[in-house]
This record gives sequence, C-alpha cells and structure tokens, in this order.
Amino acid sequence: MRNLTEQLTQYAGYHRDARNIATHFVGIPMIVLALAVLLSRPAFAVAAWPLAAVPLSPAWLLFGGATLYYLVLDVPLGAMMAVFSAFCLGVGAWLARESTAVWLAAGVGLFVVGWIFQFVGHVAWEHRKPAFVDDVIGLIVGPLFVLAEALFALGWRPALREAIEAKVGPTRINPPRAQHAL
Repeated sequence: MRNLTEQLTQYAGYHRDARNIATHFVGIPMIVLALAVLLSRPAFAVAAWPLAAVPLSPAWLLFGGATLYYLVLDVPLGAMMAVFSAFCLGVGAWLARESTAVWLAAGVGLFVVGWIFQFVGHVAWEHRKPAFVDDVIGLIVGPLFVLAEALFALGWRPALREAIEAKVGPTRINPPRAQHAL
C-alpha cells in the first residue's frame, strides 16, 4: 500500500491548476455528502446497548471503511476525515428519514452538481482527465486531498507539501488550450 505522501502526490499530479483545485473544494464535498445521503437507505436498527439502537446503513460501511483507510494513512488527517464523515452520516440519516422524493432529490442533486464541478475543473482548466480514470483509488483519495490542500493553505505540514511539489510541481494557473486553425 502506498503511503500518504505517495497517495497525495499521485492525486496531485492530476490537479495542478489552482482553479481546478477550487472546483474540487466544492464538488468533492458535495459528492461525498451525496453518497452519505443515497446510501443511508435502507437503515437497520442494531442494538448498541440496553436502551438505544444505532441505525446502520450501507453509508456506515462505506464511511467506516474509508475512515479506517484514512487513519492507516495518517492519524491526524484520518481523525479530521472522521469528523467530516460523521457530519455527512448525520445529514444522510436525517434526509433518509424524509420522503423518498426529498431523499432522492437531495442525494441525486448533490451527486450530479458535484460531478459537474469536477468535470468543469478538469476540462476547462486542468486539461487532464480525473485521477480516478487511471487509478480508482483516486475516488477515496480525493476527499483527503481536498482536506490536505486546505490545511496546506493554513501552513500545515510544509514538509509534506514540499515533498509533493518536488515531484509534481507547484499549483499554477494553466494557460488556455491552443486553438487549432483550420
């Protein structure tokens, strides 16, 4: 298994345009929240202690597995992702209790709009396919990348940021694509 630096470096190689990264700050959280919403049905009550039951759903399996993966890569980042995951699971469970129309509209709407942001960033500014096209693990590393980028902007772990940029270069604004004359 690749370590944190290798995972973030591989993902960052597909994301060097600052505008594309900005679209990911919107799109990826929307997609993650959409998954929590859509996978919060069906939910099964599982007795956790004598007086309470915990609703478990497919969302819990996905987010639990992802959180374990993040914790293996890096405990502080994994813990921060666990907090975000708990928020998403809470919103997902809340919307799953609403009518089917509300639940589906929220989940599908977030999912579609989130992916639109992703593809606009890649087509308009990055001029490169998304990372998950070449390596499906990019789907799970994306949320971690967004969190790491936000923390880098706050001065967190400069050595990690420098190690990534030493391999893939700093973020920049890509020039527009050359137009071909007929």
